[in-house]
Amino acid sequence: MGEDDDYTNDGTVDIHKNPANKKKTGNWRACRFILGNECCERLAYYGMSTNLVNYLGKRLSMGNVAASTTVTNWSGTCYATPLIGAFLADAYLGRYWTIAIFSVIYALGMTFLTLTASIKGLKPRCDKSGCQATSSQRAACFVALYMIALGTGGIKPCVSSFGADQFDETDETERKKKSSFFNWFYLSINIGALIASTVLVWTQMTVGWNWGFGIPAVAMAIAVVFFFLGSKLYRLQKPGGSPLTRIIQVIFASIRKCNVKVPADKSLLFETPDEECNIQGSRKLEHTDKLRFFDKAAVESETDHAKDLPNPWRLCTVTQVEELKSIIRLLPIWASGIVFAAVYSQMSTMFVLQGNTMDQHMGPNFKIPSASLSLFDTVSVIFWALIYDQVIVKLARRFTGHERGFTQLQRMGIGLGLSIFSMVVAGILEVARLGIVRKNNYYDLEYIPMSIFWQVPQYFIIGCAEVFTFIGQLEFFYDQAPDAMRSLCSALSLTTVALGNYLSSLLVTVVTKVTTRNGHLGWIPNNLNRGHLDYFYWLLAALSIINFFVYLWIAKWYTYKKVTGRTN
Repeated sequence: MGEDDDYTNDGTVDIHKNPANKKKTGNWRACRFILGNECCERLAYYGMSTNLVNYLGKRLSMGNVAASTTVTNWSGTCYATPLIGAFLADAYLGRYWTIAIFSVIYALGMTFLTLTASIKGLKPRCDKSGCQATSSQRAACFVALYMIALGTGGIKPCVSSFGADQFDETDETERKKKSSFFNWFYLSINIGALIASTVLVWTQMTVGWNWGFGIPAVAMAIAVVFFFLGSKLYRLQKPGGSPLTRIIQVIFASIRKCNVKVPADKSLLFETPDEECNIQGSRKLEHTDKLRFFDKAAVESETDHAKDLPNPWRLCTVTQVEELKSIIRLLPIWASGIVFAAVYSQMSTMFVLQGNTMDQHMGPNFKIPSASLSLFDTVSVIFWALIYDQVIVKLARRFTGHERGFTQLQRMGIGLGLSIFSMVVAGILEVARLGIVRKNNYYDLEYIPMSIFWQVPQYFIIGCAEVFTFIGQLEFFYDQAPDAMRSLCSALSLTTVALGNYLSSLLVTVVTKVTTRNGHLGWIPNNLNRGHLDYFYWLLAALSIINFFVYLWIAKWYTYKKVTGRTN
């Protein structure tokens, strides 16, 4: 093996900005720190957010609709701010330093949230009649929550991509390990979520919110320490400059040359003569025939070479044009994930509110908080992630002949189909629950004599759907993103969750406004025994069915990217 074979060929460097040595950096030796960081960070996030709807409702004196929409709006923001972190990572800071900086902001937000639930004057005053929160106490809580939203935004789009960066795509052995990394990455998320939905939710409901928020704050501090401990082992991709600038340059150049004819011979389109790409940290992309209007940006004219270097606002390389095409091709796939995310968001809102009305006893003396039922989603994810990686891939490979068992698009499609059944099962349960209410005149009874564990199937099915759709999305958006836009595309995939939460809030708001006309209580009143939450689940099921068939059409149209050359 030559000396050059000791170093990666994907442009990665070590923490000292030297070429990354394969024997000393990256691979699973570095990923254990990334997975540990993610597990602790997710424990902190879910430990704080899983039961947030109950905290807002009971401690900050909000009704069902207000608490539900506040949680989904905040959660949506947590999945929208990744666009900020992703841009900074791809353009200027790189993924390592972006994670480091935003982790500190995140930890400060968690600390402040703990203080709002612990310190007299910041925490609401409570007595036997309930809690009375002042406007300043609510404001302090929201400041802490949105500091967390900003912090998590810098981390989310970078961690999965940073972990995948530890495997050299040009090395066949390492490339095969990358697909397994995404499964283990999602597994680490759910191990953290499992602890959060059991131990921490129980702590919040029985010991107190000061401890319930304090433990997640400590977990976040541990996550920061864990991340820095692996610094010497990490492989770092160089930031490639502003991806938005390159995209805008292609659009401007295409419009400027709208009357130019694209040559039939695509080899005549402008590209750098060297094997290396002129975009830092990126490989060249092969030309594709779709979206041909943008090829005009790569057509050379006599005025394009007035100086030695062409003006990128007038003439762009084929790779730069293909970057824009790649993003445009991703958008329909991205949009198809919004309805799935709206279904997923019900676990932290409507499922919890539905569970609040049911018998939560486990034995004569122990009650399980309704928010803790999400542990069955987590158990489902852990179970199916292991089964998928060790069993399903091998079985599917026999029939499909595909290296990964299913293509990424097939994997996501299976998850979208499963999500339909989760809403159907939730709707059937609510029909049965309301049937007991009507039959026995339990309209004003706080807890219906129906075990909360009837909710387990709807959580379990969503967990299975996550393994197919969310892990498939992580891998798909990393693989199909241009090399220098991977954080941005990971952020793009996360914004489906943001928009899914916003869609859920919009649906709740519209449904409430429409169904409460003329003095009616509506589908989702504060007393769910007098409402029709099942109608809301049927609505989401119908939207999911429509979305599934639209996705099938989009997936059939999609063209995977092709890479050539090597990074500079």
